[in-house]
Amino acid sequence: MSALKNFRGHSPVLQRLCYSDWGLDPAHDIWPLRAVSARLARAISARQYWPSIMPQLHFIAGHQVSQAQEASWLQIRLEAAAGEGEIIAEALAHAGALSVTLEDAADNPVLEPLPGEAPLWPHTAVIGLFEADTDMQPVLASVGKALARATPPRAHITTLRSEDWESVWKNDFGARRFGNRLWVCPHGENAPVPDAVIVHLDPGLAFGTGNHPSTALCLEWLDGHCQHGDRIIDYGCGSGILAIAALRLGAARAWAVDIDAQAVLATMNNARDNDVAGCTWAGTPQHLTTALAGENATCLLANILARPLIDLAPRFAELLPTGARIAVAGILQEQIDEVSAALAPWFELTEPRIQENWALLHGQRR
Repeated sequence: MSALKNFRGHSPVLQRLCYSDWGLDPAHDIWPLRAVSARLARAISARQYWPSIMPQLHFIAGHQVSQAQEASWLQIRLEAAAGEGEIIAEALAHAGALSVTLEDAADNPVLEPLPGEAPLWPHTAVIGLFEADTDMQPVLASVGKALARATPPRAHITTLRSEDWESVWKNDFGARRFGNRLWVCPHGENAPVPDAVIVHLDPGLAFGTGNHPSTALCLEWLDGHCQHGDRIIDYGCGSGILAIAALRLGAARAWAVDIDAQAVLATMNNARDNDVAGCTWAGTPQHLTTALAGENATCLLANILARPLIDLAPRFAELLPTGARIAVAGILQEQIDEVSAALAPWFELTEPRIQENWALLHGQRR
């Protein structure tokens, strides 16, 4: 079985991805290729991760790629009919793909699957990454055989060439300001202004770096509303960015909540990186009441989606005393009225904030 081998002695950043952001078990020396390679594919094709993992990509599939092969890769993209996505992905993996990625081929986003679920889109693109000298005809034949077809789906094959990964990555994810004081910066980079409040955060699997408009709205709101000594609940914490930002802005305590254990791990890792782990609790919703231990939060942020915000409105009311502040996001502009109506029995809301058709609602507990 293909695997990522001899891992512990290599990139600390890649180790942190697997241990914390991706939730893989650090007790093992070998992980199945499928557990790692799809994430590494993003580092090559979507460039989601930072450049220090690029030198480690030659350990994919348990063998070292030659310097000549590092110069480029072959990428094959096939559009799958309903029910064919996983079959094609398995066929590409068995044919020697270094990684396989599944993407939305139309415009049917799966916005929030539950942990452990991996629903596919009605129209799925399956993308395989191969070494540059791979003969693609046998690969296509394997796909056709797996689908029991005389001919495989139409394929688009391109060459991905090496780039200056550090420059590309910095263009995609660099230091950004939110409001007047708050900056989110990759590790190793600082804000270009004095007296900035900095959160250091690298892109990872858990949601939240500030690039999405709803996260940006929350960070800008925090910059203007977070008060010294605040006690913050970050409900649906993802990477923990909102809890960490609040603490860096002067909050005294943060409780970060997520239904996904991977997000809990990523939050605590990011809190340690920003020297706020001592005043951060991260866990699942069922443990929050115990963690609060009778303390009253002064502010709750929830950057999730409209439907869970509507369902959680009574719970948010239970968690906040009169006068406490609330800010919720992940709401499309056309969903403002519905979410506002769900919160209205308990919260006095002010004018929504809008960015690129995403909205943030904010106000106080009645």
